[in-house]
Amino acid sequence: MYIEQVNSPQDIKQFSAEQLRQLAGEVRNALLTKLSAHGGHVGPNLGMVEATIALHYVFNSPTDKMVYDVSHQSYTHKMLTGRKGAFLNPEDYDVVSGYTNPRESGHDFFTIGHTSTSVSLACGLAKARDLKGGHENIIAVIGDGSLSGGEAYEGLSNAGEMGTNLIIVVNDNEMSIAENHGGLYQNLKELRDTEGRSSCNFFRSLGLDYLYVGEGNDIPSLVAAFAKVKDTSRPTVVHIHTQKGKGYAPAEADREEFHWEMPFDLETGKPKVDCSGMEDYHSLTGKFLLEKMKEDHTVVAISSGTPTVIGFTPERRKQAGRQFVDVGIAEEHAVALASAPQINVCSRGTYRICRIESNEHIFTQRRVTPMLPQDPMILLSYLNTKLRDFYPTLDALCDDLQIDGGEVSRRLAAIDCRYSPERNQFVSC
Repeated sequence: MYIEQVNSPQDIKQFSAEQLRQLAGEVRNALLTKLSAHGGHVGPNLGMVEATIALHYVFNSPTDKMVYDVSHQSYTHKMLTGRKGAFLNPEDYDVVSGYTNPRESGHDFFTIGHTSTSVSLACGLAKARDLKGGHENIIAVIGDGSLSGGEAYEGLSNAGEMGTNLIIVVNDNEMSIAENHGGLYQNLKELRDTEGRSSCNFFRSLGLDYLYVGEGNDIPSLVAAFAKVKDTSRPTVVHIHTQKGKGYAPAEADREEFHWEMPFDLETGKPKVDCSGMEDYHSLTGKFLLEKMKEDHTVVAISSGTPTVIGFTPERRKQAGRQFVDVGIAEEHAVALASAPQINVCSRGTYRICRIESNEHIFTQRRVTPMLPQDPMILLSYLNTKLRDFYPTLDALCDDLQIDGGEVSRRLAAIDCRYSPERNQFVSC
């Protein structure tokens, strides 16, 4: 087995194209054996096997520095950099983490568990290299799903004006965790459809050089592309089109389910623990929100790239229609988006924007009846501020906040104040 001969990236540099192909098969088998027993990120890693081998064949890690976004696709990298035992030996499965980690290897430069950061980190490495007069290659690996995160755009925009060696490998498998969302993906499709020749090119518009590889799971094609950009003096995007879940039929067929999976039967792809008759917080949350959506059309669930965390399976997303919004991996945008309807929508229901999901953190924004100030002077100030900033009439305020307008008027009459429709304020009598 060729994998047994690999203890560092240097060991693969004398391999022939056929030997590299066989190595890829051995790596994929090792990944599937471990992941089926242990669980982990299945689809992203299976899709990056060939690209990772090609990167290490062409570049000289750790002198040339590779930064993997999120690290969901870094398992092959770990196997080629002295950590294969954690994938070949069941007793060592937990020796390494699921992310890059400098404590594990000198080939890792950051402990990364969050998305859309690799380009920014690579920009920092490139700046430090240039200040020190170095000449090594800096490579950022980022998936197409991660491009929807705001920091990814900020990093690309900055990279475009650096005028120095910075290679950005965009792993385009046409998926985030679930489907991609955002206008950017129209251009990625256009680039795929035209083999990278479209005059409308998001990356070029930012000042980046660009190279397209349609066969992103073909090692010779990848080696040729990476060799072409090695030691470049320009910030360059290498856009590779890969297959998420490559080489394992169940993962290719259900790319969302196999993004990350619990231990599963390798023959069937079915989970080893049958949870079909059980309810969890994910499914309960999704069921609850869907029921509220049916009762009130102003209820909206917002996800930032991980819809099943709040129980919105493909079927529930279809049922929710316009009342479910996935903004891609754009968490800051999701929070801001959720706050704005408070100004523009007056709902008689209890819930408005109900659920915002962001990775492991879930925020619930619930419409509740406010506790009005007891002091009449403070109440006067509170209501007049609300009327000035948010509501065109007292009736609209009372309807939206679910308060008794008659009771409010009686309390303010005690301090000789009444509501003036003309001024839309409570004024002194």
